[in-house]
Amino acid sequence: MTTGVERLFDELGHFKRFQACLYFAAIFQAISCGIHYLASVFLVQTPKFLCDAPSNITDILYRNHSSTSLADIWTHYKPGDGPVVVRTAGGDQWELSPCLKVLRLDAINFKYEFFGNKTVESCGGFVYDHSEVEQSIVTDWDLVCEKEWLAKLAQPTFMLGVLIGALVFGDVADRIGRRPILMATSLCQFLFGVTVAFTGNYYLFVLMRFLLAMVSSGYLVVVFVYVTEFTGIKVRTWTSMHVHAAFAVGIMVVAIVGYLVRVWWIYQIILTLSTSPFLLYCWKFPETPFYLMAKGRYKEAQELLDTMAYFNGLPPTLKVSELKDECDGALLNDNKQEDGKVVEVKKRLSILDMFGSLKMASRSATCWAIWFIGSLGYYVFSLGSVNLGGNQYINLFLAGAVEVPSYLIGCFAMDRVGRKKTCAPALLLGGVACMLIIVVPQDIEILALVLSMTGKFTIAIAFGLIYLYTCELYPTIIRSLAVGSGSMMCRVGSVVAPFCVYLADIWIYLPQLIVGILAFIIGILTFFLPETLGQPLTSTLEEAEALGSKPNKKNTAVDVLEMNQSIKA
Repeated sequence: MTTGVERLFDELGHFKRFQACLYFAAIFQAISCGIHYLASVFLVQTPKFLCDAPSNITDILYRNHSSTSLADIWTHYKPGDGPVVVRTAGGDQWELSPCLKVLRLDAINFKYEFFGNKTVESCGGFVYDHSEVEQSIVTDWDLVCEKEWLAKLAQPTFMLGVLIGALVFGDVADRIGRRPILMATSLCQFLFGVTVAFTGNYYLFVLMRFLLAMVSSGYLVVVFVYVTEFTGIKVRTWTSMHVHAAFAVGIMVVAIVGYLVRVWWIYQIILTLSTSPFLLYCWKFPETPFYLMAKGRYKEAQELLDTMAYFNGLPPTLKVSELKDECDGALLNDNKQEDGKVVEVKKRLSILDMFGSLKMASRSATCWAIWFIGSLGYYVFSLGSVNLGGNQYINLFLAGAVEVPSYLIGCFAMDRVGRKKTCAPALLLGGVACMLIIVVPQDIEILALVLSMTGKFTIAIAFGLIYLYTCELYPTIIRSLAVGSGSMMCRVGSVVAPFCVYLADIWIYLPQLIVGILAFIIGILTFFLPETLGQPLTSTLEEAEALGSKPNKKNTAVDVLEMNQSIKA
């Protein structure tokens, strides 16, 4: 029998009717996080374009193709493979390229090749191929050529907001509660999401997306804590892992809506409205029992226990007084303790404690690397899926779909073959799949897509389990610090990912190759980490350092509470 607040799950069920309703309601809104994180794939999509064409065009040439309308040329036009030559009613001949236009001087015959004198002019505007992208922020605000960097800055700026939001809302949720943050961030997601659609210029668009990123990240961080504190230890691995699955559903929603709607502001509104029903019932969410107990709000905690018992079909016999023990209140990092000794220990902890010995330094560096490559690979495969050739909407949909089985397999493997033996092979397989892309012939797009999706599948497994694995690799006194610092490396990876995706302009498979090489190297390093399956949680640095080298006979009476605290952090 577990002790402390965790005991309520033994009494009222680890995942019965009450928890199931809360869980699926809460992760429904997590779908919106996946939506907003990946929405930029089509918001800032750049179609084929050329320098503005003169009026009164009568003839058009591109290589061996001729027409009287630019619309007929787009299907044949390839950027970088020569200009489009046009002739006006007045007899002028122009060579149109994406970022400049050239006037042929004294041209007589209308041919594609011309070796006479020319004058170069800058573009006064641009014409776009609207067959695939009817309207995006790129076409609305001409974010091409010298302004191309503005379009490419949109996603990194969003990811910076994700980083800041995780830091801000995670801390605030520990201070004022999980429920208020879930409600506030959900409402702000709706408001900022709709506002993005009506921004009249690029800079306001980026600002609104930045704020949207903050609240989306805040919700994702806090909902992870929320479902963790409402589900018992028997199902916690599954419930926490499948919050990520809801995120993956959001990616698939982006692909479907992007295919159906080609006007960016309508697309943005529909994406925002898709999870708006959550606002109708989120105000009914209760605060978590762990938070109520930690803050001494025992009357509310007792009402919650009675409600849980009622919904789960059990008699309301469990009393708050039975849950109070020496661990009461320990779940909040910022909770002021009466024991001065505990406060003193917390004050002298720093990130340097993770590198106190060569063994721990090696472990910390490897964990950080896994956090980094997990996030980098995740977003490179997701954001870059539209660049793999073939149908970009199907590619993005598959990038989200492959995640769902990856979490199922990851959960089974973690509990059967171990954390290390799941993480390391996943990274190695992902690395090999990505590096094999080099030898794929350019005309076999389906094989490149399969290898890329294999990489996304395996990276998702490693990314999903590193949260729990990090908790088990570090002792109680620095466990929250270890998870927090790993999360920071994760955010760094997400900020770097868009820049990595842009390397596809150099070579279409370069982003996947970079991720593959890093994943393979980090996968090898993961084999040097200790296995933690079946091991009790450690309390001291000495015990943590001894993992994998000798049996640890630590008493596990409060391990369940410590694990919950670290996953929350």
